[in-house]
Amino acid sequence: MFDRDRVNKLLPWISSPILLLVFLGAWQFAVSVAGVSPFILPSPAAVGDSLVTMFSSGTVWAHIKVTLIEVVVGFAIAVVIGTALGAILGRLPWLERALQPAMVAFQVLPKIALVPMFVILFGYGVTSKIVVTIILAFFPIMLNVLLGVRSVDRGHRDVMRGLGASRWQTFRDLELPSTLPYVFAGAEVGIVFAVIGAIVGEYLGANEGLGHLAFTSLNALDAPGLYAAIVLLSVLGVVLFFAVTLAKRLVIPWHESVTKM
Repeated sequence: MFDRDRVNKLLPWISSPILLLVFLGAWQFAVSVAGVSPFILPSPAAVGDSLVTMFSSGTVWAHIKVTLIEVVVGFAIAVVIGTALGAILGRLPWLERALQPAMVAFQVLPKIALVPMFVILFGYGVTSKIVVTIILAFFPIMLNVLLGVRSVDRGHRDVMRGLGASRWQTFRDLELPSTLPYVFAGAEVGIVFAVIGAIVGEYLGANEGLGHLAFTSLNALDAPGLYAAIVLLSVLGVVLFFAVTLAKRLVIPWHESVTKM
């Protein structure tokens, strides 16, 4: 008997390797047949050799550690700030209307333009990169939490009050379960922006990290090294995204966004 749910769950495990093989095949075709210069697009084998060299020397682990710290710490702070601010603005519509122009102006401001200022203020270490990561990641989290708080049905709150529930009981049994899916929806977007923030910060002012490794490979005209660093950044981003998704599965296994995955 055809099991649609089982097929839907297995589909990513089937399609992802196929798409990867197609991508690698097209990449190799561009290098071998289309004649793209290896200085522009090195072959997958050359990038693989560069990855092996990086891990054999052991120096790449320090760069991975730095970027991972920047992303995780910045993302964690963004989750705390975004959740707290979103919850406050969701409960106080007048405050949201008062702060909305400033928030919109800050959000549309190109964050890359702020990186040199953060480097001047916090130096070339991880602090400036964490600040960039927080700024990029907290806004989608805050917006989703605000939407989640607003989505709690007022009638349900009235029922809780009618049953004599305290503010804490209303928050624990009604508002928190209703808002958590929105928190994780924002977190899934936020972790992607957190990785981008760390990379941008390392590109423009750093002496370590995967973004710095990619930048130095570019300056040295080491195309395989540049693409190897990009591969590592992609893998790191995917791992962190699935870590957030796993946390969502563990915290809200009852929600529709998890049961239909």
